[in-house]
Amino acid sequence: MIELDQIDKVAASSLEGYLVRKDLVRTFSRQFPVPTYVVEFLLGRYCASIDQEEIDEGLEIVQRQLADRTVRAGEEELFKSRAREKGEVKIIDLITARLDAKTDSYLATIPSLRLTDARIEAELVSRHERMLTGGFYAEVTLDYDSVIAQEKSGRPFGVRALREIQLSKRDVLDVLAEARNRFSTEEWKCFLLRSIGIEPGVLSERQKNAFLLRMVPFVERNYNLVELGPRGTGKSHLFQQVSPYSHLISGGKATVARMFVHMGTGQRGLVCQYDVVCFDEVSGISFDQKDGVNIMKGYMESGEFSRGKESIRADGSIVLVGNFEVDVEHQQRIGHLLGPMPPEMRDDTAFMDRIHAFLPGWDVPKISKELLTNHFGLVSDFLSECWSQLRSQSRVSQLQNRVFFGGSLSGRDANAVNKSISGLLKLLYPGNTLEVPDEELEWAVRIAMEARRRVKEQQKRIGAAEFRNTHFSYVMGTDGVEKFVSTPELQSENSIGSDPLEPGQVWTISPGGGDENPGLYRIEVNEGPGSGVKILNKPVPPAFRESMGYAEQNLYARAMQLVGDKDPRHHEFTTQLRAFDVSKSGAKLGVAALVALSTALLKKSVRGGLIIIGEVNLGGSVEPIHNPVPIAEIAVEKGATALLMPVSCRRQLFDLSDDMATKIDIQFYSDAKDVLLKAIVE
Repeated sequence: MIELDQIDKVAASSLEGYLVRKDLVRTFSRQFPVPTYVVEFLLGRYCASIDQEEIDEGLEIVQRQLADRTVRAGEEELFKSRAREKGEVKIIDLITARLDAKTDSYLATIPSLRLTDARIEAELVSRHERMLTGGFYAEVTLDYDSVIAQEKSGRPFGVRALREIQLSKRDVLDVLAEARNRFSTEEWKCFLLRSIGIEPGVLSERQKNAFLLRMVPFVERNYNLVELGPRGTGKSHLFQQVSPYSHLISGGKATVARMFVHMGTGQRGLVCQYDVVCFDEVSGISFDQKDGVNIMKGYMESGEFSRGKESIRADGSIVLVGNFEVDVEHQQRIGHLLGPMPPEMRDDTAFMDRIHAFLPGWDVPKISKELLTNHFGLVSDFLSECWSQLRSQSRVSQLQNRVFFGGSLSGRDANAVNKSISGLLKLLYPGNTLEVPDEELEWAVRIAMEARRRVKEQQKRIGAAEFRNTHFSYVMGTDGVEKFVSTPELQSENSIGSDPLEPGQVWTISPGGGDENPGLYRIEVNEGPGSGVKILNKPVPPAFRESMGYAEQNLYARAMQLVGDKDPRHHEFTTQLRAFDVSKSGAKLGVAALVALSTALLKKSVRGGLIIIGEVNLGGSVEPIHNPVPIAEIAVEKGATALLMPVSCRRQLFDLSDDMATKIDIQFYSDAKDVLLKAIVE
């Protein structure tokens, strides 16, 4: 018996009857040829307890039922014989049906018995329409009629009754919402992960977020998600094993009739019947008709498709999962991250624009024994029923007057980000009445923006001019700071990216001198209540202390020109110098330090890809630089796209090679106010 932790105890006290120990599920799912949610359906019926004796009794019943009702390879004739001897047999299997036009009757297919022509009443089919598309798992009562068996072309086997393996209660969402109030947010995230079989204790924050983003298509209507990454990370597991409301298309082969609507019969397809349709092995997606991809593109945009005269609405989400054969950096060098998609989608920016989120599959760890939980989680049919009911709700109203998107987001971007945020908040807060705290709202905004920006970056790589501006940003509250969201694979923490930095952060290069070579630095300033400038480096480099002192005095003396009516003497500035080369002294960085102090106070960001060079003295004059050419060459080498230098360097830069001059935009400034205006994001 496992040791119950805090999350188990809270779950047991608030969700009695809806829990199952996830290690028990794995025991059975390896033994019997059925998906996880089928096993959990039975375990939920007989083992939804934390009492070990009750669990043991329940396990015996589940073992017996699975042994008696699931058909292993080679046992088909045995079960058919039982049906003949006893008149009927009960089995657990996937059931599908089709209309036989010759006899004007429906025929059921039971794959484990290799039966393709079992009789089934039309009324039973119309009650369970999903058996006409992809089918579903059910407890099937199969009878045998010896009289019909003796007729020519007789069909002795018939489906007398069936019971869908999924929850039918309607108040499940109220139960879940009530239980959620007993958990902290962090505990709830962990509990959700345990409910899909994953142990959160071994995951990083980014890995947890990736798993949670995977769940969004289940709770958000018409949500289009792409996940590409290494093999073995369980990409298709969630869509195949956990919910009866999702359907996995293996190998990517699909017909227009099966996906959307059958022109002959008018029968609605998978996107109408299921909450989520997942294409596994996305590189192999193909339709039987040329316009298949276009119909899918139209559906992903509007949730509608036209076949014949009528327009049909559906709300099934589309998930495309596939494998990366190469690492992310190499893929970005040779093309773009949607490279593994099929040719008709790979370079189609209009298709990409319909993708709401690109989940970085390389952030998800490979599924191993340590990653699988032995603790309690929600029974899959309860969880999937709750998710299905959440689809009719929206959490976009939580954003009203609280979050403002930056100007880089187009209408489609904003819609995609809103859908991701709404889905993530529904997972966190299944009850619709709670006010979401700012920090959790911001958590959802950052995940949603990053996932959408990843799509936009791939469009930009293809070279479409309208996707040039990818600097996604947001502001929390009416007087908040503009924050930018980047995708980690584009730049590392220690490189100069094209994104604006947070207010108070500036890239700079020290000209060196004496025994020290020029070197790259980042100055990071945070502003708060108090007074003065505090340098956090231990020990503080004397040359940097001197430059910081000059910057502080210039800020006080020229406050009106630089920061308007804000009084810098009533603010405390905590400063850190980060060195990225061998040089550590931080000499002659006064101008960059002054810009960092000013932008921290103004809550403004410095332009992306910019390095600021120069020293300012106590009198406010900008000192000349003795080696601007080597500095410009270092800036190019470090990946900068723009350089701000004192105007006194202009003549010396004639010696810069043509090759270097074309790689960087060098601008000049005359004084402190001029450099600040040219540095900040317009």
